[in-house]
Order: sequence, then structure tokens, then C-alpha cells
Amino acid sequence: MSISVDDSPKARIVAALLRDGNRLLLCHRSPQRRWYPDVWDLPGGHVEPGELPGRALARELREELGIDVAAPLGPPLREVHTDTFDMQIWLIEAWTGSPVNVAPDEHDAVAWFTEDALGDLSLAHDSYLAMFNRVLAEHRA
Repeated sequence: MSISVDDSPKARIVAALLRDGNRLLLCHRSPQRRWYPDVWDLPGGHVEPGELPGRALARELREELGIDVAAPLGPPLREVHTDTFDMQIWLIEAWTGSPVNVAPDEHDAVAWFTEDALGDLSLAHDSYLAMFNRVLAEHRA
């Protein structure tokens, strides 16, 4: 377990980059959220004690978007480490169901974005835009 600067355990976070062709799905964090309010973020959440990250991702996507995904087996697309959390991000391109906002207490909007719209968004992490552009460019190749 990692420890943050104030000696509390770092949060373990999992997130999904849902791609549907040339579109990515993002969730807008409610302005009332304590952490990262009023920004566009990836769907996902905390890994519970004893839970495997891939299983946590599948659970979080069901809870937040009402979709079912297979727990990812391979390594994450990207990892983000800060003083307070460690986050693993997986690219998800197949799911069952239609993504909708089933967690309105966490997000006030869920939307699909193409590459040309991503640069205008206020994103939760400064590394997201480069990752989004790379994933969409790989799809075009």
C-alpha cells in the first residue's frame, strides 16, 4: 500500500477510456464534488479493499453508466500517480448496454466527444488530452 504525504493511504482509482469509433465518453463531475469539481473526467472510481482493479472497473462502470464490461485482463493503457491517488486507466471498446448517467450525485452530465471538441473542455487531469489524442490517432491509423 502506498502512503501519501500526510501519512494517509493513497486512494486506488480505476478509470475507463470508452471509445466508440472516433468518439470518447466523458463524465462531467458535479460542481459540488469535493475533489475535482466541475471538470470532465473518465468514468471509474475507487478500488475496494480486497478487490482486483479490473473487477473494480467493471463494477464502477455498471454503477455509473449502467453498462457491463469484461474485467480487463491486460495492463492498463496509462497510470497516473499523484500525492493522494494512484490511478489505472484502461481502454474499453466493447460493452453491453447504452451508457447513461446512473450516478447523478457524482456526474451532472455524460457525453460523447470527438477529437475536435476535446481541446475546449476543462479536464480533470492535464495528461488526459494527449492520451485522448493518441488513442484517437491510433484508431485512424
